[in-house]
Amino acid sequence: MDYQLMNEQLKALCEDVPYGITNMANASALLFEHLDEINWAGFYLMKDGKLILGPFQGKTACTMIPLGRGVCGTAAEKDETQLVYDVHEFPGHIACDSASNSEIVVPLHNAKGEVIGVMDIDSTAIGRFSEEDRKGLETFSKILEAFLIS
Repeated sequence: MDYQLMNEQLKALCEDVPYGITNMANASALLFEHLDEINWAGFYLMKDGKLILGPFQGKTACTMIPLGRGVCGTAAEKDETQLVYDVHEFPGHIACDSASNSEIVVPLHNAKGEVIGVMDIDSTAIGRFSEEDRKGLETFSKILEAFLIS
């Protein structure tokens, strides 16, 4: 995967676009187009102390996730990327799509460094995500954060 190219494309898509939802919608489409073996790519946003479904590509999804529950809630609560080799072995995993077998979730932050949501990517393949993916997607999220209004 050429993360440098995808990250440059994200910058170009978001440049001069002052709408966070629009930028997240294009970001999810970009991820879905460029990453192999994924079945869901999108965002959950913090609202009233829980994560609510934001822009995404893929099958219908869970609409609300409490902090500390599942991979997304854990990433948001701990404020750290969760790279999960096999979601069926993750304590408290929430199965929005039973076909998902691995997952990576990266927290998103506002200018104050507060968690405002997460970027969530699922795959039907066990062990789909690597440390290279973690680094590339953490950079992707940092670029996106600069274009979000929160």
